[in-house]
Amino acid sequence: MIRNNSHHTLICLAAFKGQAHIREQIDSLLQSTCVSIAVAVSVDELNLNAKSETCRIVEEYSLIDGRVSILPNIGRIGSAALNFFRLICEASIIDYDYVALSDQDDIWNNNKLISAIEKLKEMGVDAYSSNVTAFWSNGVIKVIHKAQPQVTYDYMFESAGPGCTFVLTRKLALDLQSFLRSNQTACQDVTLHDWFIYAFARSRGYTWHIDPEPHMLYRQHAANVLGANVGFKAAWVRWRKLRAGWLRQQAILIADILGYADQNPIIRIKQYRIVDRVALIFQIGELRRKWSDRLVLAASLLLPVKK
Repeated sequence: MIRNNSHHTLICLAAFKGQAHIREQIDSLLQSTCVSIAVAVSVDELNLNAKSETCRIVEEYSLIDGRVSILPNIGRIGSAALNFFRLICEASIIDYDYVALSDQDDIWNNNKLISAIEKLKEMGVDAYSSNVTAFWSNGVIKVIHKAQPQVTYDYMFESAGPGCTFVLTRKLALDLQSFLRSNQTACQDVTLHDWFIYAFARSRGYTWHIDPEPHMLYRQHAANVLGANVGFKAAWVRWRKLRAGWLRQQAILIADILGYADQNPIIRIKQYRIVDRVALIFQIGELRRKWSDRLVLAASLLLPVKK
């Protein structure tokens, strides 16, 4: 096991109306063992001229612990994805060995970062994500499995798991930072930062490990952007988004931004003729990692675009 405090890691924490849980999360980050951390926080504010309670909480931490800093208030950012992109663009990534992403309301195990770094080094890969243990206020807990084997084109249609599990090497993080700085306008409509980052890495030949071992508690509540996708209600919400064309639109948008729109699955998802949809169904094992996700995607491809 690697036990070396020289693993300088920047944790990028995107916050919005996070006052209910952000203290618990920051406390868990600061208890990370065997790594040297800094926590950079960007608060998406409703008002440029007034501080939110979330901002005040983070500022309190920054005054008592030098490892915590907060970016200047720029008012409404608009989405979690854009908030994370801001953090990555403005971070001094060159000063760190690794960059990790954090939500505002989870709880990290104290070995989360060192476990990720050990896997990155052991496997010689550029990025890490993992399963998570989802938990609800009623006491229910459930491991969310995202560590199915990666397939040829999965990055074109899904993330490598929740972004709050991502840890990137400096090389990948700097490459991502450079791209985001040069393409900020093009990225304004990206909905999911985790999918985008995974697609960026895989489309450029970076290697990625998805760890079956969870090292954090993934809080579930009404404000989650997508959440853990557990139960009939969650599945129904996602099916409606799928039928409304959200997945197709995001897949095309990300492909256009990242420059792989000439790849066969994207050409077919753009054209979306019956022959294209049938071809994608026959190719479904290369598009998603999980069997149930493949079945849902195949079912949606049987149907024309919902008007």
